[in-house]
Amino acid sequence: MSAAEYGLPDAEDAKDSRRTQKEDKNFEDDFSHDIIGAAVEVQRVLGVGLLESAYAAALAVELNERELRFEREVPVSAFYKGRNVGIAYRADFVVEGSVILELKAIDAVADLHRAQLLSYLRLSGLKLGLLINFHAFPVVKGIQRMVNKL
Repeated sequence: MSAAEYGLPDAEDAKDSRRTQKEDKNFEDDFSHDIIGAAVEVQRVLGVGLLESAYAAALAVELNERELRFEREVPVSAFYKGRNVGIAYRADFVVEGSVILELKAIDAVADLHRAQLLSYLRLSGLKLGLLINFHAFPVVKGIQRMVNKL
């Protein structure tokens, strides 16, 4: 089933130009480097093949050790015509109040997963998200950076 069939935007709507990101002052301190380092350490210690929940728990420990502020399972409300229509989703992590992390532990990330993260970014008003697939080895090959509306 495609992302559109689920009512999600196409992943192609996201802008992912490194040049543009570097030029945008909002991305000077985006914490990506530290977050990715934490994910690499988690996979180095745990390896591949575990459930997403195990990686999430370990990533929380690692982010804390790196003194990054984060929240887990953060409820994000949706608004329609200025009215709150309730909680649309729960973000796996929001780091430093600016980066949404969507964790996976699956064989392959699909367009649907990218569209899901883009939806999260649009609803939350945040600009940067990282889709991290701990099943990929090394994990850096399973990290996709998504930017909303640059």
